[in-house]
Amino acid sequence: MGKLTVRALRAVLVVVLAGTVFVQALTLWVLVSGSDPEDGSLPLTALRVITILGMVSAQVALVSVWRLVTMVRRGTVFSHAAFRYVDAVIGAIVAAALLWFAVTALNAPGQRDDPGVTVIMGGVGLAILGVALIVLVLRMLLAQAVARDVEAAQMQAELDEMI
Repeated sequence: MGKLTVRALRAVLVVVLAGTVFVQALTLWVLVSGSDPEDGSLPLTALRVITILGMVSAQVALVSVWRLVTMVRRGTVFSHAAFRYVDAVIGAIVAAALLWFAVTALNAPGQRDDPGVTVIMGGVGLAILGVALIVLVLRMLLAQAVARDVEAAQMQAELDEMI
């Protein structure tokens, strides 16, 4: 991975992380101060709490990706230490999907006249879970690569003994 790519990815991660912290701070301020600018037609307190938790899941994924990029840069990504960060990304994505399903459930009563919106929102939740499955498959590929790396190191050690 080139230096430019790493710097660009890290810049994006920093901007998104700062954005999520900003959204969390604003949402928390509205919750704590009681200055609700909305008309209260939806259960906004629950939606705001879900928003804060959603930002936490995004932040977990962002920090984990940052750590994985660091490991790639150092050449240590094909190790067992990388699994904890990949698992954290998978967990964050699953948490985001569950939070999205909660938003869908909160929104559903208001969509009785047009249930298609709820169906679409449910489909989005399934798509988010699909992303978690894709990352799980990538984790399996990482596991194979780590196993091959260990195997190659053992073969190299045996070859070194023979020579």
